[in-house]
Amino acid sequence: MSAAQNSLKFAWLEVTELCNEFCDHCYADSSPKGTHGAMTVQDWTRTIDQLAAMGAEDVQFIGGEPTLYPHLRELITHAHGAGLSVEVFSNLTHIRDRLWETFKACGVKLATSYYSDTATEHDQVTRLRGSHKRTRANVAKALSLGIPLRGGVVAVTQGQRVHEAAGDLAALGVETVGGDRTRAFGRASNGAMPTIADLCGHCAHEKCAIGPSGDVWPCVLGRFLTIGNVLRAPLAEIWGGEQMATVAAEIAAVHGEGAQSCTPPQFLPMCGPCGPCVPSVGHCDPREADGMTETATIGAPA
Repeated sequence: MSAAQNSLKFAWLEVTELCNEFCDHCYADSSPKGTHGAMTVQDWTRTIDQLAAMGAEDVQFIGGEPTLYPHLRELITHAHGAGLSVEVFSNLTHIRDRLWETFKACGVKLATSYYSDTATEHDQVTRLRGSHKRTRANVAKALSLGIPLRGGVVAVTQGQRVHEAAGDLAALGVETVGGDRTRAFGRASNGAMPTIADLCGHCAHEKCAIGPSGDVWPCVLGRFLTIGNVLRAPLAEIWGGEQMATVAAEIAAVHGEGAQSCTPPQFLPMCGPCGPCVPSVGHCDPREADGMTETATIGAPA
């Protein structure tokens, strides 16, 4: 599919590999030992300008934990000024006052992962003591400030209180709560090689992800399928280029043609769940799933 036939509307911008949490299920393999990568602030602003020029509508800043990136406010302001809608996917444990101000000023939307209604269980997943208290408090603060926020309840352990977690978010006033299970990427793979079969199949359709090294991927989970690097070529050349066509053909060979949306709703604000789910997912909504024993990766930036 050519760039003319497949417009680029959305991009994940993974500005850092650094995270203050260390979840076993992290698809990005981020941790407190992560770095901000090779992309400079100027590289990111240039890339944001290229996205806007290509007609993109939305960007989502992710990590690692994006609020640990020292220039996040600058990038949010730049993206907003370029006419892009901005969402930040954060664990909400590290929000400074000036960042709240930027969220408000730029109309930022937030998304977060939530593991339990109990602090003990949530903190066991994040391996960060006090993370539940801080995340929950900042969910409430965001809503009190009128900042839109989506929650992703991810099932990590057998018997986890996922239903109660979803209910707790709803009680706080979160209107959109989604969920997902394991995909064998990052630390969740337990050393297994990533496979196209475990992607949803909608990769590179109107969306891409850009990592802290400048690599461009068809989605955040498909980081083993690099389609180019913005430090070496303009995004417009990468999008619809030869390498992207090769990767798209490989994905289509496994999943078939015609995918038109991404899944689950934690990833893209504008899309909903697909069916059927990929083999390792099976069900996208933890509020309805029974006996969830698998871990989850989507919607978990840490």
